[in-house]
Amino acid sequence: MVVVDHRLKIGERLGRPGARATAAHAPFAVVLTAGIALRVLAVLGYPSVLWFGDSEGYLRGALRPEPSELRPSGYSLMLWLLKPFGDFTLVVAVQHLMGVAVGVMLYAVAWRAARAAWPDRALAPGLVGAAVAAPSLLDAYQIELEHLLMSDTAFTFLVTAALTVLLWRPGLTWRTGAAAGLMLGAAALTRSVGLPLIAVVVVCLALRRVSWRAVAASVAAFAMCVGAYAGWYRAVHGEFALSSSNGAFLYGRTAAFADCREIRPPADLRVLCREQTRHVPGVAPAFAALWTKYSPFRDLPGGVTGRYANELATRFALRAVRAQPADYAWTVARDTSRSFAWTRSDYPRRWTASQYRFPEHGWMPKKAVPEARAYGRDSADPRVVEPYAGWMRAYQKWGYLPGTLLGVILAAGLAGMAVRRRPWGGAALLPRTRVAEPHRARTAEPPRTHATDADDPGKGDAAVRGDR
Repeated sequence: MVVVDHRLKIGERLGRPGARATAAHAPFAVVLTAGIALRVLAVLGYPSVLWFGDSEGYLRGALRPEPSELRPSGYSLMLWLLKPFGDFTLVVAVQHLMGVAVGVMLYAVAWRAARAAWPDRALAPGLVGAAVAAPSLLDAYQIELEHLLMSDTAFTFLVTAALTVLLWRPGLTWRTGAAAGLMLGAAALTRSVGLPLIAVVVVCLALRRVSWRAVAASVAAFAMCVGAYAGWYRAVHGEFALSSSNGAFLYGRTAAFADCREIRPPADLRVLCREQTRHVPGVAPAFAALWTKYSPFRDLPGGVTGRYANELATRFALRAVRAQPADYAWTVARDTSRSFAWTRSDYPRRWTASQYRFPEHGWMPKKAVPEARAYGRDSADPRVVEPYAGWMRAYQKWGYLPGTLLGVILAAGLAGMAVRRRPWGGAALLPRTRVAEPHRARTAEPPRTHATDADDPGKGDAAVRGDR
């Protein structure tokens, strides 16, 4: 009898509005607290940023603001805004806050959708939302990615924020459409693979039968953002574009299969026939074609960002795709499938893959030291503080989402869209864009159009190391 009374009292407490709200969000509160704790631990173990091949270029753009010829400079502009503080620890903290915000947005959208689907199940929406947000908040590779001096975290934040705005309510005003368009434009200027997302959004909004004013506002805001940057690029480099390297990256994508015996290029394109790049031990063909001693761009004016070199590279790549369509399709499928493998491979090479793991020793590229000190002063020193760093390394050995499970999540989302009884749209159209796959996942767009763009920042005595 006492047990029955005790249960009745618990039921009465859960019946109160405040108690119901607390219980409904309790699973996410646990996930969120764990995610924040892991990020605090990462900052304690690694007080400064972690470096990657592209980091020096981003930092250079923050110190001397001008559009980069290699890639859009949106991330460099973010670093420029933080430059007055002169603190790399602040940069890391801001990026970790972005990562936490992504998890919160994923939870909010999933929770609202689940609550609409199951209005009579008080706890189910919270469980569903927590499960959706957990990979982003708890994946150790995602946390390490937020620690890198790289554009991935800012890109993910902007895309997720834009989609959250678009999906928050069934109807969409022109103001919210414009806000989403601006965020998508900023994302495209952070990573160029974000450019096609505006087309995806327009199609999804059309399927949801959103007012044409909202759609037009989204497109106009996106075009205004991207167009303004292209105008700045033209003022500096004399060309209305976002970068000067698209042809080179497309050429890198064909390096794995291009056979000049089948392509039969004209004389001016034969300099790009470098089939030996497919056989460099331990190095992906795309990387070898762009950044190693075998790269044909070493012999062309301006290198990877040269206008003439990119014109030749574009023509060569398009001829390769037309001459070998089956090989191109196989290359895209193979590289896309890497995102969904159960284990992580050393792609495009072992050194590059190691940069996505918390290191045992702190380091920075030797050639980046002057710029790093100019930006972050003493905070630029590469430091590894034990035991916190060791705890993060230990956690990273098992605390991540295998690619195969990512594929299951995406397949479940697509299946859910297919079986919906109401018109397409709503929360089912929120893609997990670069959130559940922290290892710079090569999703459908990058394998079609881009090769890896990671520089070799140096190793051995070409790097500055530090521990504490």
